[in-house]
Amino acid sequence: MKKFWSLMLVVVMVFSLSACGGSKGTSGKGSSLNVGVFYYTYISSVRTALDKSLTDAGIKYQNYDGNSNQTTQNEQIDTAISQGTNLLIVNIVTSGSMDASNSIVEKAKAAKIPVIFFNRAVESDEDEGKVLGSYDKCAFVGTDAPEAGHMQGQMAGDYVVKNFDAIDLNGDGKISYAMFMGQLGNVEAIFRTQFGVEDADKVITAAGKPALQYFDSSNSDKYQVDKDGTWSASAANDYMTTNLAQYSEATNNMIELVICNNDGMAEGVISALNDKGYNLGTADCKTIPVFGVDATDAAKQLIADGKMTGTIKQDAVGMADGIAYLAKNIQNGKDLMADTSNFNISPKVSNKIYIPYAAYIGE
Repeated sequence: MKKFWSLMLVVVMVFSLSACGGSKGTSGKGSSLNVGVFYYTYISSVRTALDKSLTDAGIKYQNYDGNSNQTTQNEQIDTAISQGTNLLIVNIVTSGSMDASNSIVEKAKAAKIPVIFFNRAVESDEDEGKVLGSYDKCAFVGTDAPEAGHMQGQMAGDYVVKNFDAIDLNGDGKISYAMFMGQLGNVEAIFRTQFGVEDADKVITAAGKPALQYFDSSNSDKYQVDKDGTWSASAANDYMTTNLAQYSEATNNMIELVICNNDGMAEGVISALNDKGYNLGTADCKTIPVFGVDATDAAKQLIADGKMTGTIKQDAVGMADGIAYLAKNIQNGKDLMADTSNFNISPKVSNKIYIPYAAYIGE
């Protein structure tokens, strides 16, 4: 009889330990992972890739669209946590804002769950590491914000040097350019706007040519910005359509080069140019060089059709796979940044993974 009760006691202890292990959520190997993926707005390339990476990894997830509103995203995170989400993957609305990112980190801390930021900067260069270093269950997977601007500027500069005379439609020895900015205050937009021109000028002037000249001397900002902050094709199309009513070959002041913060805005610009008979992709048609960022499928097709000059490829699949890798670490009971030595880690912040950009001018 004593042996029977001893055996029953062992069985009860085993089941008790199993039950305790199961209640730890994300802290134990093989635990149930319930992921919330929060987007600042719908971004097709990264979202499609991340859906696939998480599905392939066998990870349960739910997508949320913040509709470019930080308050909406914060409320979505609160709701998701209350419903049992135990890993946050956040494409933050207010890029580069410590207030916004700290608020999300505090929510994760309070719930004792990890948070992976991705794609959009969570802090400025001056504050680098302050947010990501404040919580040991926090990481970032994305791009080095200035890199796209540097690469775009290099690409545009190289093209101008090789095609200067053809681009200089009025023969004044200078290239008149337009710049379309996606969003005020956005870190990526700021760097792309700055370096897209600065780096182009370095290449152009090194070749003995004059620096780029902004087409509208009355605009001291030297860019036109999407006032809704949505980096939209429609905003760029509206601006370019208005520009072309005043600046044209007929008035000898045509815009000769266009640099856009993203491919969506580049599409809008090209549509406006098409309406005026430019960039039709035919041998008898003049093409104004247009550069973007993202290498969307639409932009790739425009480049293939001879209507767009180049873009900077954001590796959506690489970013998605990196995020899924960290999520699997949590799923398997490991530290968030476990076994990541093969990734491109920031030299300044140990939990910041960079996914490199690449130039794209066609296949």
